[in-house]
Amino acid sequence: MKKLLPPLAAPLLMAQAPPPQVPAALANTSADQIIDASPAAHWLAIDPDDIMVMDTAVGRMVVQLAPQFAPQHVAAIKALVKAGRFDDGRIVRVQDNYVVQWAAKPLDGKAVVSQPPDVREQRVRPERLPAEYERSARGLAFTPSPYKDTYAEAGWISGWQAARDAKAGTAWLAHCYGTVGVGRDMPPDTGDGAELYTVIGHGPRHLDRNIANVGRVLAGIEPHAALPRGTEALGFYKDESSRVKITQVRLASQIPGFPRWQMMDTASPSFAAVVQARANRTGFFVRPAGAADLCTLKVPVREAR
Repeated sequence: MKKLLPPLAAPLLMAQAPPPQVPAALANTSADQIIDASPAAHWLAIDPDDIMVMDTAVGRMVVQLAPQFAPQHVAAIKALVKAGRFDDGRIVRVQDNYVVQWAAKPLDGKAVVSQPPDVREQRVRPERLPAEYERSARGLAFTPSPYKDTYAEAGWISGWQAARDAKAGTAWLAHCYGTVGVGRDMPPDTGDGAELYTVIGHGPRHLDRNIANVGRVLAGIEPHAALPRGTEALGFYKDESSRVKITQVRLASQIPGFPRWQMMDTASPSFAAVVQARANRTGFFVRPAGAADLCTLKVPVREAR
């Protein structure tokens, strides 16, 4: 009797890109040299409507939003930006080796959010957003990392550091340096996009699938990561005098002449060479590591040439 094959399982819902081959000419080249020499075809354009530009008292931060991973949160953030809700907002929290967190200008004369979620008043939102902590992997092309990950199967999806559960058929953005997430109260569906943070320390991957990740910082994280640390629980600032003012937040599409940005195609041979170079540091390492964690293998981004 012919043996029956098992039915197709959920993992096959997600396309897996074949690992790109590293060109021999790039095998012993530094990551910076590879990036500089990469052809235009190995770069992806970033939609200006998905770039949030935040001007603060200490500088400008440019953030790329990820609507393909958290569409309802990103839509809410864009609506807040267009309504001017972040203008005159505040950076309310800087926790060492963890995050910088900012909040939109509150409505109805209420105080700016400045306490940890387990002790502050739990707010009631008129329109609650779903907990967009992961999404269906259907239709996504996943390029796996060549190195083992502690938390999940790690890799990249269309220029983003990501991870997946092939058995469940789900994927999500990983918490790495510069990742932007949505602050919330204790219930999972209480983030409305009015509180955002970016990671300024070692990637807190334990937050994966516990918070909605909505993007990453493209530029300008340095002066914000260097701000004085908050003295209250979880690095919140104690009072208004310590908080940093947000002067204006706009989408790049609202700013005439704003530079175009690109991210490297993570399915390209150039990125495969970057991964190899960052794991081994040819010419410097005495003992090549031969491995690297996902957050070390960041995706190159640049202003368009």
